[in-house]
Amino acid sequence: MSLKEYQINPWVVMAVFTALVAPFALSFHMHFPDEMYYTDAAVKMLQNGDYLTTYLGNNELRFRKPIGTYWVVLAGFKLFGVSAFSSRIFFLLAGALTVGASYWLAKVLFEDRKIAGISALIIASNPVLIFAATRSIPDVLLGLFMTLSAVGFAGLIRYGDQSPKKYLWILYLSLGIAFEVKGLPAVALGGIGILYLLANPWKRVSFKTFIHLPSLIPAIVIALFWFVAMYLIHGPTYLDSFLQDQVGGRVASRYLLILKNGFLATIILLAVFIPWVLLVFPKLKESLIKVRSENLVFFGFAILWGLAILGMGAMTTKFYERYLLPVSPVLAVFLAWILVRGNFEGRQLGLKISSWFFLILSFIVGAFGFYLNFQLGSSAWIYIQLLAGLIIWAYLLSLTLKKIKLPKAISYGFLLVFFLLSTATAKISLPEQGEQFAKFVKTNSIDSTEPIGFIGNIHTSSKIRVYLGTEFYMTDLTGEKSITDEQIKQKAEKFSHLIVEDKYLEKLDTAAYVASPAAVNWDSKRIPFLLQNLGDPNFKSLLQENGKIYYWLKKK
Repeated sequence: MSLKEYQINPWVVMAVFTALVAPFALSFHMHFPDEMYYTDAAVKMLQNGDYLTTYLGNNELRFRKPIGTYWVVLAGFKLFGVSAFSSRIFFLLAGALTVGASYWLAKVLFEDRKIAGISALIIASNPVLIFAATRSIPDVLLGLFMTLSAVGFAGLIRYGDQSPKKYLWILYLSLGIAFEVKGLPAVALGGIGILYLLANPWKRVSFKTFIHLPSLIPAIVIALFWFVAMYLIHGPTYLDSFLQDQVGGRVASRYLLILKNGFLATIILLAVFIPWVLLVFPKLKESLIKVRSENLVFFGFAILWGLAILGMGAMTTKFYERYLLPVSPVLAVFLAWILVRGNFEGRQLGLKISSWFFLILSFIVGAFGFYLNFQLGSSAWIYIQLLAGLIIWAYLLSLTLKKIKLPKAISYGFLLVFFLLSTATAKISLPEQGEQFAKFVKTNSIDSTEPIGFIGNIHTSSKIRVYLGTEFYMTDLTGEKSITDEQIKQKAEKFSHLIVEDKYLEKLDTAAYVASPAAVNWDSKRIPFLLQNLGDPNFKSLLQENGKIYYWLKKK
């Protein structure tokens, strides 16, 4: 393979990532539970004009996360209106920018387009980044800004005490924003990186170099201003909630649980880099010796950050794969470095097997999507998407058969699986409850001045709140804490309009209301049964019987 094959344009990789992940990201195909905290709060910010204080859907205060992520959702709502698209668009773009930042990181470290291009392809096909880019939660923002902070570290690794000041600006501002997005993980990783550069025996950076007040002061202001504002407005009690989430509610104390989470984190970290990690094993020892001798400081930095995130993952009471994202781009560069220096392009068999695997998988997923849409009927847009997927698939097949640009075929093939999967989930998930309720209130000319009470799954509530927008004031009567049937009745009596999940309907005095079914979706527990009966002429009746129904209730 020629060097020209690896002169990959990062903007193209970023554009492909955005285009192939967009169908999943820009509508509620899959709604992640934690998104409700940020979308609910952003809607309420628009309604009450307070852009600093964050509220839950039941109007309770929530201070578990800093303001950064809330403002990103709010920015989408301000620019594009309140919608699923606007709640997620900047998170999708953050995912694409993380791909570009990984390319930049490799270029700063090695001035090698080959390593940089492979780094971009590896992180673009990382499932943790892909899923994070489809959700309006802090993780993809934290991943982006920790990667940018790594660019700052890379400048210091490369130039030492003679590093241009721009790298200190990049380092500190990125860490400040990362702290304003997620909190203590940014401090932990940033602190570990700084201590490493101060203490490593190969190329130390002096303490004086790090004391760069022009960049350090604005970074501290960015990191702490919201905390100061909350202290002035609400007093010190808000810190209890923040620290409980950041430390108390996440740090495990039992040794067995720590070992279990540490093992799980290690296995998942390796798994999310498949198939790339499998390609390093031939000549692994020789490759490691070569890269260590080339840049021992970055070698140690990457290992240290990797171990740090595994350690932090092990210490949590419950481990989630998204916790690995802050260091995944650094590890992608590390992996690309080992692959390139180990002449991985000569491993034609492994590259071809990997490419064929994703080609076959994407074909199966696309065929299933076509079958599902053909059976249930669909819009022209879905068939246009399937056609686009077929064209991309044919292009990747051509690369694979010609044995050229196989790393690109692997990365894009992985992304194509997600692109085609969205054609299937569109029939199962869409139109989701929020879209259906938006149509219902418009069709029935519902008065937006009347407050609405919501009884049901609060994750569904957040989708409905997004689609109803700022004109409707909806309050969750059920929340994260379980309440008694009597408490539900007492709360419901205060509202003349209710949105009620089917399983709660029997808990209310339905004789006092006019009830209308407003949203019907596939019940996740009944998906296998419904899939088996796609060809049934009475499928709509089966969906009514086996679906999840939400009702609009109006007092008589």
